[in-house]
Amino acid sequence: MSQSPRNPQLQLTIVSAHQQIFSGPVRMVSARSVVGDLGILPRHTPLLTLLQPGEVRIQMPEGDEEFIYVSGGMMEVQPFAVTILADTALRSDQIDEEAAQAARRKAEETIRNSMLFSDRDKAHAELLKAVAQLQTLQDARRRRKR
Repeated sequence: MSQSPRNPQLQLTIVSAHQQIFSGPVRMVSARSVVGDLGILPRHTPLLTLLQPGEVRIQMPEGDEEFIYVSGGMMEVQPFAVTILADTALRSDQIDEEAAQAARRKAEETIRNSMLFSDRDKAHAELLKAVAQLQTLQDARRRRKR
């Protein structure tokens, strides 16, 4: 990837367990790690971190934004490259809104009604994933309306 000193870029690769979701030059990557939200720009300090379920916000070289849901995973950052490995990664147009809404409702019901901590913990993890998918979808729709 050729770098312009005035407009440096990152090479971003997002891979799920099943396929490569994204590969290309970007201006910026934002993701939610276990220690908080991270914004990655070119020349970032090397970093290896775990990701929480959430959206990866990508600012393209032309200024457009893309949104990709990841179920968690790992992110490796080098000064001019970012690699994200996730069990599940979906572009916003691949998210099934009805399934995510149903998963959210089921998880909320389990949290309210289950007597077992293990069931509530599992439901909480599923709730986080469903809410993250819905948020990714909402952000992508909001971006398209602009």
